Amino acid sequence: MRIPGPEPSDDGGVGAISAAGGLHLHQLRLHAEYGPVVRFQLPGAGVAVSVSDPLLLEDTARLDERPARLFAFLEPLCEAGNLQVIGSEEHGPWRRVLLEVLAGRPSHERHFGEFVALVEALADRWDPGRGSGGGSGSGGTGSPVFLQKDLTALSLRMICAYALGGADDGAVEPEKAVDAFEVVLTEYLGRTGRVAEGGEDAGMKRAELALSYLRDTVDGVVAAHGENGGNGESDRSDRSDLIGALIAAGTSPARIRDTVMVTMLAAHHTTGVAVSWTLHLLARHPDVAERVTEELDHVLGDRSAPDYGDLRELTYLDMVLKESMRLYPPGPYGARETTEAMVLGADGEYEIPAGTTVFYPFWAVHMNPDHWPEPERFLPERFTPEAVARRPRLAHVPFGFGPRSCEGAGLATVEAQLMLAVLLKRFRFRAVEGHEVTPVERFVLWAAEDIPMTVTPRASGRGPTG
Repeated sequence: MRIPGPEPSDDGGVGAISAAGGLHLHQLRLHAEYGPVVRFQLPGAGVAVSVSDPLLLEDTARLDERPARLFAFLEPLCEAGNLQVIGSEEHGPWRRVLLEVLAGRPSHERHFGEFVALVEALADRWDPGRGSGGGSGSGGTGSPVFLQKDLTALSLRMICAYALGGADDGAVEPEKAVDAFEVVLTEYLGRTGRVAEGGEDAGMKRAELALSYLRDTVDGVVAAHGENGGNGESDRSDRSDLIGALIAAGTSPARIRDTVMVTMLAAHHTTGVAVSWTLHLLARHPDVAERVTEELDHVLGDRSAPDYGDLRELTYLDMVLKESMRLYPPGPYGARETTEAMVLGADGEYEIPAGTTVFYPFWAVHMNPDHWPEPERFLPERFTPEAVARRPRLAHVPFGFGPRSCEGAGLATVEAQLMLAVLLKRFRFRAVEGHEVTPVERFVLWAAEDIPMTVTPRASGRGPTG
């Protein structure tokens, strides 16, 4: 059957998206009117096919190509070919190396102590009794903290420590690496044709210098691995070392640099944003926040931070995080490209030609009322084992699915759980009155004008949060 959808317009679909208030709302309207599979105009991709039903998503799960034009914005980070769109033959082996490290417990445990120190350092800056500056403010003194600003910066520090190593080995200056990557994000990837007066693009020059510094830094780390090769540091059997595993797999220096850069980009934005949205929801639902802190007090006792093994005991915290990423998926969309004609549905109801962009509106999938009753409500109990077993596998896809899903999903979850555990064990969070939090669809699901919060210490680390 011909895939239904609105008539095309001369502006490539820009006007319809703008009139709806954003791509997510446009998708919700399209699927409500035309059904689970819709043909529509996607700016930058021409005509695309959007799929919002998790059962039909299963039919596309093996697609292993991405539409290159939608991921061209990542090309500045990639000297050896855009890692997000390299062909499946090249992508498969590279992905397996990443999964061996990023998804493995050895990797998480190796860096967990560093992560704890970084999260507790931010908590100290937020604490009016212990803060030494460096955060966005302190709720205890009347000045709010800005969650996205501080938590994405924290996530970037964590992924720098993970991907590049700490300061102790002398190969990396962590703060300088963080600053350089921020320049790349703001001046290069976020560039929208800004050109300084006189025709000189000052932002591009800053970004090129920052990129050069980061590439030199990764080269230094790679060289250090080579010098330590005799003691097993570059042995691929060490599943805790990203760069070591890439070296052992025979990855080229340019591809190693690209991998580290893209890993840093993906990991820091998504994790910091996910934690920000979770704290936003908990501030609006104090009963849920109280249950989280009760669990933290039970599992951690008087300790301020969990051990790695404690995370598996924080089952309600995990449910809260998953429900938050359902309502506010950090990456709200995905896309694949068909290399041959395909059909969707048990009866082949929908025919998709070769070369079609298949669009995944993850946010709309997460709001599908057929699988999520009262989809706009915040209900962590949706993620009890019994409730999960009743839903289709792809009803919840905050990290994507299939052979192009996020390789760092496991690492991101560990980081987010740790950040929430430390911060909720220590603080109460209250929304700033009069500030409206508005989601904005960018590279990630951002909040316009951030998410300001009043932060106050919990008495002796115990008591309700909210």
